[in-house]
Amino acid sequence: MKFLKKLACATAVAMSFAGAASAEVVLNDWVFNPAGTGFANGQEINEYLDVNGNAFIQLTPTGGSSFTFTEHAVFNIVQADSNGQLFPVNFPGGNISATFEATGRGNFSGAFTFTGGTIRMYQNPTNGQYGTTAGVYGANLGNEIASFNVLAGGGGEVDASGSPVNNGQVSVLAEVTSMDAGYFFRGNGNDLSLEDIMAFAFTNANTVGEPTNRLVSEVACQYAGFTGAGCNGTAYGNTAGAFFVSNNGQFKLAEVPEPGSLALFGIAMLGAGVISRKRAKQA
Repeated sequence: MKFLKKLACATAVAMSFAGAASAEVVLNDWVFNPAGTGFANGQEINEYLDVNGNAFIQLTPTGGSSFTFTEHAVFNIVQADSNGQLFPVNFPGGNISATFEATGRGNFSGAFTFTGGTIRMYQNPTNGQYGTTAGVYGANLGNEIASFNVLAGGGGEVDASGSPVNNGQVSVLAEVTSMDAGYFFRGNGNDLSLEDIMAFAFTNANTVGEPTNRLVSEVACQYAGFTGAGCNGTAYGNTAGAFFVSNNGQFKLAEVPEPGSLALFGIAMLGAGVISRKRAKQA
């Protein structure tokens, strides 16, 4: 934990600098197998996995310009490097999805940060279930292949109502708590679940003006436990205290830098990150 606290602090400081950093920390040409059947059957990833999804945010003013919030989100991961090689097509039974729940705090017309939470990544052997009423919007079905603890930090900018600024960048920092073998590999075939490795991700966020009834029912009512409009027999509508945002972004892997290089790593991350220290999943 001492290492992680130093890491989060150093990354936050590095975000305020503008300059070049050693690009070697970011993994390129690694291999991902969405079906979990090993290195030989995987797909080379030049730089990142694409992620997209929707989040329901409940915001509570806490006096002055400050607020706290909870967020519940569902994500789909269908390709890498925006290359159009869709995983369900190339890897039957390789649908990858994720759920995200977190808490945080911030200031209206200012910045927000996360204070904690959980990310879970799933491999679903049945194609086409994301976006349905199966499970929670089809995002938490199949095998849980990785889980993460969200760390304090990250975040982004919000407007006067607390909504993310238009197309605003949101970053999340997290520590891997478990990871299954057979999915993530170095280019030489070494399974990354057996190594200490880091990762980061960031998404662009935009308010969803008219979320579908299914999204409201699955994510707001079922997942977030919301009991307001849309979940109590009345029509849903975004309010200043409860609203949906859409997210799309990237997930990258990186080497664990030496302690003295953490600031450089933070600059290389461009201020965005799910930062994690990967550990093999315990039996």
